[in-house]
Amino acid sequence: MKGALLVAGTTSDAGKSVVVAGICRWLARRGVRVAPFKAQNMSNNSVVTLDGGEIGRAQALQAQACGLEPSVRFNPVLLKPGSDRRSQLVVRGKAIGTVGAEDYFRHRRELRDVVAAELAALRAEFDVVVCEGAGSPAEINLRATDLANMGLARAAGLPVLLVGDIDRGGVLAHLFGTVAILEPEDQRLISGFIVNKFRGAVELLQPGLERLTELTGRPTLGVLPYAEDLWIDAEDSLGTLADAPVGRPRPPVGEEWLTVAAIRLPRISNSTDVEALACEPGVAVRWVTEPSRLANADLVVLPGSKATVSDLRWLRRTGIADALMARAAAGGPILGVCGGYQMLGTRVLDRVESGAGAVDGLGLLDLTVEFAEPKVLRRSAGHAAGVAVRGYEIHHGRVTHRGDPAWLTIDGEPEGSVRGAVWGTHLHGLLESDEFRRGWLRAVAAAAGRSGFAVAEDVSVAGVRAAQLDLLADLIEGHLDLAALERLVAEGAPAGLPIMATDVMLASDRIG
Repeated sequence: MKGALLVAGTTSDAGKSVVVAGICRWLARRGVRVAPFKAQNMSNNSVVTLDGGEIGRAQALQAQACGLEPSVRFNPVLLKPGSDRRSQLVVRGKAIGTVGAEDYFRHRRELRDVVAAELAALRAEFDVVVCEGAGSPAEINLRATDLANMGLARAAGLPVLLVGDIDRGGVLAHLFGTVAILEPEDQRLISGFIVNKFRGAVELLQPGLERLTELTGRPTLGVLPYAEDLWIDAEDSLGTLADAPVGRPRPPVGEEWLTVAAIRLPRISNSTDVEALACEPGVAVRWVTEPSRLANADLVVLPGSKATVSDLRWLRRTGIADALMARAAAGGPILGVCGGYQMLGTRVLDRVESGAGAVDGLGLLDLTVEFAEPKVLRRSAGHAAGVAVRGYEIHHGRVTHRGDPAWLTIDGEPEGSVRGAVWGTHLHGLLESDEFRRGWLRAVAAAAGRSGFAVAEDVSVAGVRAAQLDLLADLIEGHLDLAALERLVAEGAPAGLPIMATDVMLASDRIG
């Protein structure tokens, strides 16, 4: 098999990322040399690659599904929102500046060349490249600058599968409307549909699917059932809803649960750091946005942020800052990661990210951080009390003063801080180090007075992630028309797909 296809979605979070990961894993299990590709991603969940850049977390998971190390080639353009109007622009893994809509429009030709070159090189090297769209192709207001949806499909001649999330409601209208609103040349590439997260009897849905085929001339290649066990590696902040649990909490090994309140910052980044905790039996992790939720938690996690100063102000405005300080005074466990670590310090000097200059931190750690260029991007390894740890760093902040003992030794240097039951680190992915996580959770439980909590000795975060990927591949293999999928990859979009000229389209043509 040789070829490529694009998986697009009717909405953000429709299931594009997991469908791509599932297809990649299915092909890799068959011995096909396959690679993922997302031309442009917008996410603050990112990882550091072996080639020294950063890409979206979902593309790193998709690379793992293929049996590959993450590479900047798989996500050449990444936008990391720092506000509602401005995003950091990362090209081939390196931040090149901050852009708004007008700035991005000016970059479009250069970025289109970058995307085309990377996709062409991947297609030459691999048997199959499975591309993921961004947002929805129905965002026709953005069509002129589109690099990841129909703009990519048209430029590279890719057949497109359209995924709709039935759990949101109105999936048949979403699928129909997405095709109908596209211009004719884009419609010709929409080759079929996938319905995601279906619960119940497929027979009840079948008449609607048959009518959808009659109206659009396109088949539904499969209906993927809702899989409760799929949760690890959330693509973006849509997966971090306030008061929502992380993962599927399993009964404790010991007599007591350990409860974790993860603060859902407005500009949260690398929210997936807490997923390693949620893999543990008896650890219940929940996203929170108001101070009362901290009172009864055994551990509070202050995660990373793409806007440290802005999110620090939000903590104060909501009363969470006061709750954190009261908690620390009472000896309650707190963990800060990256931006959250910086907020726990006494002072942040930021002339890079926000331009705010000197800002007081929460003062829970004796720490001063100064933001500087270039951004620190590295994969790191080291130890804590003789236990091996590893992770990655993505931050502008440099520690200029650390008055508390270092928590870790990374690449031979002191890293992080600890004061009583308050811990902080710049290292993302630290809690995926299984032996370290188990030992640290014992310390957290002791500080929280949870003598009845016991850690499981056999939990592997890497193993949980691999099992999730295999589950995705099983869903693809069991519920999609694989022969049709193979034909699309090898032959492209079928010739003669009908163009849907709706009354609205015809009216707009007359007006024009």
